[in-house]
Formats: sequence, structure tokens, C-alpha cells
Amino acid sequence: MKSIDIICIGEVLIDFIGHEINTSINRTKDYHRFLGGSPTNVAVNSSRLGLNSVLVASCGEDGLGDYVVRKLKANNVNTKQIRKLETLPTSVIFVSKSTETPDFIPYRQADCEIYENQLPDEIIADAKIFHTTCFALSKNPARQTILNRAQKAAEFGLKLSIDINFSERIWPDREEAKLILKEYLTNDPLVKLSEDDCYRLFAAVKSEDYIFDYFHSLGASTICLTKGKNGVVVSDLKQGLFFQKAIQIDEIKDTTGAGDAFWTGFLFAQIENKSLEESISIAQKLATIKLQNVGRLPDNININQLIKE
Repeated sequence: MKSIDIICIGEVLIDFIGHEINTSINRTKDYHRFLGGSPTNVAVNSSRLGLNSVLVASCGEDGLGDYVVRKLKANNVNTKQIRKLETLPTSVIFVSKSTETPDFIPYRQADCEIYENQLPDEIIADAKIFHTTCFALSKNPARQTILNRAQKAAEFGLKLSIDINFSERIWPDREEAKLILKEYLTNDPLVKLSEDDCYRLFAAVKSEDYIFDYFHSLGASTICLTKGKNGVVVSDLKQGLFFQKAIQIDEIKDTTGAGDAFWTGFLFAQIENKSLEESISIAQKLATIKLQNVGRLPDNININQLIKE
């Protein structure tokens, strides 16, 4: 039996989220500190759902790096594959608090210094899912490390996963991004992306058919397109199209991390061998809880109750 449910490899950073809602970064006076980075969020969320999650990432040998490790340990995430660098500070991102798509300014430092010796073969062989992000693939040495380790994960029979959280601010060269994504997608990962991600990646509004055809042609069998308040569409080569409308909620408090909560729910359900429809349903319930909370998911999540509801 494999003892690791999910390996998350990629960016760990500090999100400084604005205190005032729906205002620009220009106008934001106060920021609150949160552990951030999409794969980090998935690792933390997974652990809080009872999964055994390993985070492979790098931060600075500094106060913020100490905070990162402390918060990860408090959430029972395995931190043995975290590298702390004396030469670079922990990466930070300033984010506006928003009920829609937040604005952000990244200050990237240590997050992309991920090396192959941080993820030995025996750890990969002991895992079920290998998850990363477009953000993590945007810069070397992390990019090459992730591509090489993903290939090894595929050879070991793991299910791969990627959140295509593309942003031209993080990765200015779109054509390069498409080439790297093409390489990662040859391993048939579960793909999550949002309408915003697609607009940024293609620099144009594309139809659902175009988006699904594009990523299926690169090798992905299952593609999950999130559309905010317009719900979720999943295209699966074997099972066809699924649409699920969004769960209505009275008040959105913070959208940062909602996509990560959604994807954690989806991956959790896949590990539990749930159907695609059940997986989407669990994913949406988790995202809805996140939208009603600032920062992270609340402590008292009863995943078994969520599944039954």
C-alpha cells in the first residue's frame, strides 16, 4: 500500500491579502499575512481532509520561511522536502481582496529554486498523485525539475495533475508556456483551469470547444473548466461532457484560494475512486466553503458529511 496520497510540487510563498474588500492594491492600506502558493494550498487542504500530503518547495532561511514551515507543520503537511535557502528570501505576493478575480503583485525569490534531489524516486514511488501548477513551471530550475520528476511519476504509474493557473505577469512568454504545458500534458494529467486562465493563456476569449479540443489534443483525457458563478464544465474523452451549476451563496468574502479548494476536493474524490460527477460535486462544496472564509479553509470541515449531503 502506498503511504503518500499526494505530492504537491511548486510554489510556496506568503500572500499578503488586502484588508479592504474590492479595492485596488493602490488603495489598500493594510494587508494580512497568509500561507500561499497554489500547490501549497492543495497540500494543506488535502492534509486537512485527512490525506497524507507532501509539499516539495523552497523558501528563504528567514522569518517568513520559518512561518511557512511552522504553518505547514501545524496543518500536518510533510515538510521534509522543503528547501530553505540562505541566498534568497521567501517569495511574497501582494493581493487585493476581491469577490471576483483579485489583482496581485508578485515578488518572486526562493520559490523557483526547486532541485531534483528534493524529490527522490522512493518518495514518488510511494505516492498516488503528483500535482503541480503553471506558476511552478514558469521558471527554472523548478521547471526542469518538475518536468523530469513528472516523467518519473508517470513511469511509476502515478496519476498526474496540473492547475493551469497561467498569468503573463508570472510567465511573459506565452508561446514558451504552451510548449512547456505540451510537454507536461503528454503524461495525461488531470487538468484544472479557469476561464480567466484561458483568457490570459490565449490572449483572447475562446469557446469551450476550442479549449477542450486544445488540451485534449496535447494528451489530457480529463479537463475541468471552472467558470466562477457560471459553474463548472468537465470534458472527459471516455465519459463526455458534464456541467454543474455553481452553488448559490449569500456572501463571498474572499476568492483567493477558491480554485485550490475546488481542486483539492476533486483530487480527494479521485483518490477515493468517486465518479466524475461526485468529484465535481465534492469540489464545488469545498470551494463554496472557501469563498465564505478569508485566507484558508476553516478548521471544522467534516468531509464525510460533505460527501453525504
